[in-house]
Amino acid sequence: MIALLLALGSSLAYGCADFLGGLGARKAHVLRTVMVAAPASLAVELLLWPFLGASFDTGALGWGAASGVASAAAFALLYRTLAIGPMNVLSPVTALVSAALPVAVGLLQGEHLAAAGMIGLPLALVAVVLISAGHGAGSARPSATALLLALGAGAAIALQLVFLHQAPSDSGVAPLIIGRAVSSAVTLAAAGLLRRRLGPERPAYATSAAAGALDSVANLLFLLAARSGDLAVVAVITALYPAGTVLLARGVLAERVHRGQLVGLGTAAVAVSLLALT
Repeated sequence: MIALLLALGSSLAYGCADFLGGLGARKAHVLRTVMVAAPASLAVELLLWPFLGASFDTGALGWGAASGVASAAAFALLYRTLAIGPMNVLSPVTALVSAALPVAVGLLQGEHLAAAGMIGLPLALVAVVLISAGHGAGSARPSATALLLALGAGAAIALQLVFLHQAPSDSGVAPLIIGRAVSSAVTLAAAGLLRRRLGPERPAYATSAAAGALDSVANLLFLLAARSGDLAVVAVITALYPAGTVLLARGVLAERVHRGQLVGLGTAAVAVSLLALT
């Protein structure tokens, strides 16, 4: 139950971070947004170090660095995907890929689910698609480039989660710190190489920094959840993050929550209840 609650918290934090990151990427080049978000995320993790501890052994360094590379790709691909749209088509693709790959890894590593979990897991995957698909999702066709970006974003998110899960359980926040330091370095290097293509627009500093801070909180909650529960269950609950984006858009932007999304939220509630029984 603790792992389930932590995964739900991670899902909500990811959803809020994606909402803010997508807004930021519409005002300036995506790399400008990530240049603010990634260091802000690193600052939060450094602040957590004295409270949660960190052990920088070989496993933490290696898996943390791998998660950092995946995180940098996830930041850029996801924010770019949300910026070019159509969001109601691409968001379900990203969310589903980010859920399915860690679930497969967990099951291949020998994790077993009870009968309730075998029902709840596919229900949760269905909920991911329903929640992230807006009104008229079938009417808009994304370009091939946009679809590839969505697939790449989902894969990068999935790899980041899997790599964090592989880090030693006694390493504290070391994998997060190493990962975010690597992703920040990759982002800054890419921005330096592409500085002439970034355009004159300034990033939305507050929005981008808030997105990075929330992403850091989400990573921490996921790491704690994965250390106390099964990756297959934790990953699919975390992948419900579009619910946070939908609810935030409803509360802040007064966007309508469509019937399919309401069905998805209800399906998610049933799926989470079944997974809690496992």
